[in-house]
Amino acid sequence: MQRRRLGQLEVSVVGLGSNSFGSGYFANAVDAAGTRAVVDAALDAGINFIDTADVYGDSEEFLGRALEGRWDQVVLATKFGSRGGASAANIRECVEGSLRRLRTDHIDLYQIHRPDANVPIDETLAALDQLVAAGKVVEIGCSNFSVEQLDEASAVSATKELARFVSVQNELSVLRSRAADDVLPACERLDMAFIPYSPLVSGLLTGKYHRGEPPAADTRFAGLPAERVERSLSDRNFDRVDRLDEFARERGHSLIELAFGWLLAQPRVASVIAGATRPDQVRSNAAAASWVLTADEAAEASAQVDARS
Repeated sequence: MQRRRLGQLEVSVVGLGSNSFGSGYFANAVDAAGTRAVVDAALDAGINFIDTADVYGDSEEFLGRALEGRWDQVVLATKFGSRGGASAANIRECVEGSLRRLRTDHIDLYQIHRPDANVPIDETLAALDQLVAAGKVVEIGCSNFSVEQLDEASAVSATKELARFVSVQNELSVLRSRAADDVLPACERLDMAFIPYSPLVSGLLTGKYHRGEPPAADTRFAGLPAERVERSLSDRNFDRVDRLDEFARERGHSLIELAFGWLLAQPRVASVIAGATRPDQVRSNAAAASWVLTADEAAEASAQVDARS
């Protein structure tokens, strides 16, 4: 599988998202044995980039067991800050917890999960810089940051000579493409990699949901507030999905190949993070990266979303 640069790291263009591993985050949780099976399938498919977080149930612990003795095959990313914020004290506590659960001595990409308005970014970056200097972290990144927050962090790192964010992980898909208008250009300007999450819109771009039918019990939308489900599974969105599906089929590809190919055609996208609960899903995600759209094809696909229903 092709790899792309992420700071000094090299990551596969398809990554494995781990928020289904362990209890406590989604209803369709994967147990320890299932986690190992999915991880094995990912490595066999050429995926070397695995992304998790300290709030994803037992994900870090399960990954630690599954990857023990195989860390040289993996670029591991995890996140902190959803619990306790981004203070220096909490960062020190969080990283030790993650290292212990993951059974490793360093984290390849350590990311702040979301901005913390109560802690100056100077304090956060100084604490992360110390982790890099200590060898506990290789690169640092952020998630759910706006352009303004990226600019502020970049300026602080440059002025104070601190480790800088080499990546930002925000939502982006052919169906929900707002970040392409602002955050992606900022990544180009700031020399940052972009890691899109929710590339398949919780399965909406896989065909697992059907117009007028409630989501199945083992899907991401199951158990979510009715208002959110209704908004996501609206007739308007199904019309968009139908147009995208037709666009892909006319070119000899599937909807999931379009979802991955559109993202990989965007500038600065390093790896498309996709979750999986079964080995066959991992293999499907890996195979979907075979179609990287041209700039013209990507623009045409975006036009299918923007077209009036």
